[in-house]
Amino acid sequence: MKKQDLPQDESNLKSANMTEVLYVTDENDNYTTANSIGWEAKKAALEESMDLIQERIEEAKQNVANNTVSPIVYFMELNKMDLQVLAAYVGMWQWRVKRHGKPKIFKTLSDSVLKKYADTFSITVDELKNFNGK
Repeated sequence: MKKQDLPQDESNLKSANMTEVLYVTDENDNYTTANSIGWEAKKAALEESMDLIQERIEEAKQNVANNTVSPIVYFMELNKMDLQVLAAYVGMWQWRVKRHGKPKIFKTLSDSVLKKYADTFSITVDELKNFNGK
């Protein structure tokens, strides 16, 4: 893509005062970089993925309210993590973190284990313990 043809459509990047660096060709057909605030196709794809993430967060919140999952699942979704990433952050096996996603097991966790999760989510242990999805 030629540097002068690089789209500069409004996107989420502009609202966050960010740009994306892309490779383009200059007037001599040499590769160079240029900043873009986005283009329509990318904006649509980003908005759709953000909507899907928001749906997952709301579903997790509802599941906590229904007592089908523990608050760990909600905060994992809220922080855009998956089981593998969360397990790495808290330094536990994935199967253990998955088990902590069950309300019955969550209620038995010690404060030291809950602190690992709370620190990872940048919240307090009390916030984690007392989150009920409402």
